Amino acid sequence: MNSRRTAAFIVARWIATHEFPNEMLPKGGPDRAFVQDLVYTTVRRFRPLRAVLGELLKTWPKGELEALVLVGASQILYMPDVPDFAAVNETVAAAKLGDRGKRLDRVVNGVLRNLLRRRAEFEAKLAAAPLAERESFPNALVSRWTERYGAEGAEKLARWHNTPAETWLARKGSFEKLPRGEKVADQPGFAEGDFIVQDPATAGAVDLLDLSTGKMPVAPGEGLSVLDFCAAPGGKTVQIAWRMGGPRSCAAAGMIVAQEVNPKRLARLKENLVRMKLDNVTAVQKVEDGKLFDRVLVDAPCSNTGVIRRRPDARWRWNADHLAQLVALQKDILAAAATHVKPGGRLVYSTCSNEPEENAEQVAAFLAAHPDFTEVDRRESVPFETGYDGAFACALVRHVLTGEKS
Repeated sequence: MNSRRTAAFIVARWIATHEFPNEMLPKGGPDRAFVQDLVYTTVRRFRPLRAVLGELLKTWPKGELEALVLVGASQILYMPDVPDFAAVNETVAAAKLGDRGKRLDRVVNGVLRNLLRRRAEFEAKLAAAPLAERESFPNALVSRWTERYGAEGAEKLARWHNTPAETWLARKGSFEKLPRGEKVADQPGFAEGDFIVQDPATAGAVDLLDLSTGKMPVAPGEGLSVLDFCAAPGGKTVQIAWRMGGPRSCAAAGMIVAQEVNPKRLARLKENLVRMKLDNVTAVQKVEDGKLFDRVLVDAPCSNTGVIRRRPDARWRWNADHLAQLVALQKDILAAAATHVKPGGRLVYSTCSNEPEENAEQVAAFLAAHPDFTEVDRRESVPFETGYDGAFACALVRHVLTGEKS
């Protein structure tokens, strides 16, 4: 199938349903990488694309035509490696497929050729536009970043999130960047479970679990007990298992329980654990009430504002109401996870967000409601400062009260 048509179909479906674009991408094929690049670029640059095309169209189209002109304009304005003739001709060819007499190709051809003629004009307008419009973000999100990081920091962050993300491979004790164009499944050790795909920013939460301290194991299974409370797809679970010594046959290995309440995500978690050949992890849909652990990790659902370059659609899901809903959910999850922490144990809360309400403010609210916990450390990755994804993690220790056993 024409790769532009595949991309346009995904974009049209995303506009209509707000489904996650990454879940609609083709699973394989020679054009998968190009389709992903085209879809992500179109979603990423949706705001300026609409502004430009709005000046070239008398009425705003819907459905298939809307998606076709968007992916065509995306190639012309934001994908310099695609020759202009290919951007126009292949997108017009995509419009002809399944046209059923609507002659969409004529409209697409006219709009894209007019855009080529006026490209310098539109590029100048965009260069002079406010940051949110120029870099394609909601005004409110950019305003928050400007207040927090200043105008220069906000621009750095917006530009960071508009760059295609690198792929990092996490191995035992190290991270390595995958060269662009290489496939994860083609890397040595994939089938053997030698690595997982994880950004280095994820290590902060695992570091704060402090897995090197605590009870010294003398026999299999007598190491630290760890609960990964929101585990799927399992990247942090794997890092925890590696640090705890691997399979149960190793005396250094403790007990790891990976909880995932969503059945589909639980199935994915189990598949990943099988590939990684980890038998010191038990995946469950719900951990037993009253079960206590030395370490509990809460990698909470969040707004994803730290990983927008990996999830370009996340910017368009962001709004104050959605943020408030997430904060309420995080509060409930964190409180539930705290009931599984042993006296003297450690609770680590983490997100892939840089928003204060989900991070520092969430932790402050938890501590105010749970005086038996104390913060001992925290980490935050701001992308334009660290060069990694945005992330937050905070370690909280539960006090050993009189009459309690640690």
